[in-house]
Amino acid sequence: MSLPAIVLAAGRGERMRPLTDTCPKPLLAVQGQPLLAWHVQALVRAGFDRLVINTAWLGHEITSFFDTKRLPDKRCQLSNTNPFDASFSDEQTDFGGALETAGGIARALPLLGAHHPPQPSDAFWVVAADVFVPGFAFTQASVDRFLASDALAHLWLVPNPAHNPKGDFGIGPSGLALNLPTPEIDTDTPLPRFTYSTIGLYRAALFAEPWCDIPHGNPGGVKAPLAPLLRRAMDAGRVSAELYHGTWTDVGTPERLAQLNTP
Repeated sequence: MSLPAIVLAAGRGERMRPLTDTCPKPLLAVQGQPLLAWHVQALVRAGFDRLVINTAWLGHEITSFFDTKRLPDKRCQLSNTNPFDASFSDEQTDFGGALETAGGIARALPLLGAHHPPQPSDAFWVVAADVFVPGFAFTQASVDRFLASDALAHLWLVPNPAHNPKGDFGIGPSGLALNLPTPEIDTDTPLPRFTYSTIGLYRAALFAEPWCDIPHGNPGGVKAPLAPLLRRAMDAGRVSAELYHGTWTDVGTPERLAQLNTP
């Protein structure tokens, strides 16, 4: 079963200013091509050719980037990829700005083909457009394992970078993601915390009751972060995780971008 994917591209990129004053962060070039293109190419090469891209700040530039490469049969193509279908969730036009991660995903559920109420097979990839992870493999084997489980989400975590030394979540011996307290709260926590890579497999059910109270399709444009939903599901034992050791960079500052582009 080939799942759709949502590439999160709606952020303003405040820490990247002034670069993002005139260019949306997902289109900033890393090693010769836009950040967004790295994800698109990896997904499509792996056979995941149904994409949804949510946009807000300067979103018209993202849609134009794809439009200039649109094939006569209405499919998009980027260099070094197979043809694929792309849909856009324009949060700027619909609501005047970005809806945060959970709000944006909830808004895009109809484009992702999710039913209402959600079915167990309603699942999709999620990846943020502003991370550089050139070696990550989006695999059907990962999808099959996820769909065979009862997890609402499966997360890829990474060793903590310098800008997030305390991490986000832990991984238990059974492979469950753990909502661990911070070291300041519990100095006796035996398990380490890792940083969420922003790559994961999700079921649409996570964005419905009892985990999320946003109506299907988020018609009201509710702004909501993702972490509280994940933490609720982790506390119920419904989120799994694994550690990714490959190259990963959160391209959050001009300095990090410059480092990636330095030969």
